[in-house]
Amino acid sequence: MAKQSALKHSSHRKSEPAGGLREVRNAKIKSAAPSLDRLIHERLRLGIISALAANETLSFSDLKSLMGTTDGNLSVHARKLEEAGYISCTKYFEGRLPKTEYKLTSAGKRALESYLSHMESLIQQMRKR
Repeated sequence: MAKQSALKHSSHRKSEPAGGLREVRNAKIKSAAPSLDRLIHERLRLGIISALAANETLSFSDLKSLMGTTDGNLSVHARKLEEAGYISCTKYFEGRLPKTEYKLTSAGKRALESYLSHMESLIQQMRKR
């Protein structure tokens, strides 16, 4: 009996008009969100990239203060950006105190420009509606 019920249910799905499914597929095609740079799109990483775009360099302490985050959280996100080649990290000592400075790389600048261009395009599309 359970098999018959399952068969009826699955055959019902097949007989549904394809128009609804076609609309969903078209919506996916029209959506530009999947092509966003997911690495930059995350809130804290976008903040780091944006802050570095507005400043030549920033120390770890400066970024931590600007982002309002913890040492560990900033460290993890900065490392992801560094591994992607979007920022560079320089570590040195000032007297006996360790210092860490970050700088936006040319690849990071290009990635941010592309991301912002993409977001501007999405905004324009929404305003036309």
